[in-house]
Amino acid sequence: MAEKMLPIALSNRHIHLSEEHVDILFGKDYKLTKLKDLSQPGQFASNEKVDVVGPKGTIKGVRVLGPTRPSTQLEISLADGFILGINPPIKDSGDIAGSPGFKLVGPKGEVELTEGVIAAARHIHMGIEDAKRFDVVDKERVKIKTPGERSLVFENVLVRVNEAYDLEMHVDVDEGNAASVKNGDMVELIKY
Repeated sequence: MAEKMLPIALSNRHIHLSEEHVDILFGKDYKLTKLKDLSQPGQFASNEKVDVVGPKGTIKGVRVLGPTRPSTQLEISLADGFILGINPPIKDSGDIAGSPGFKLVGPKGEVELTEGVIAAARHIHMGIEDAKRFDVVDKERVKIKTPGERSLVFENVLVRVNEAYDLEMHVDVDEGNAASVKNGDMVELIKY
């Protein structure tokens, strides 16, 4: 069974910004500053934060993750959606087409977006050798079984294979809390 185990990480609300929106929110030619590296190579939590405004409420101090991306994308939990008054679709990261809009407030400016908020679908990052070991391919869907008293099975988990990825499953905080798992807990991959 050990060969089918992998670590899990809980993803809190965060935002990925485009270069254009960094300039508007933080000032022309501003560069994000690294607070700490994240588990995936090249990704980092920045020192910068923004306020997110929805139709019903505001969430202050949402962490900006770097580096910048081609499109701005806000990733929240379904519970965060209630606070903001937004019903975020559950989508794969990067797929923001048709998603709701929101407003961002930074220290130097504001941006009103017509789309870009999602609840990120649960997924697994893995390198090529890990994919061979687990006998899965990029974009395959699998199940994940969590350990413990509140053990549950996550269905429809997207596998993302890239030579630059380190092995780790990502779920949002709501899902992690429901399963009573914490960062670094080991979970079991089950093929359909």
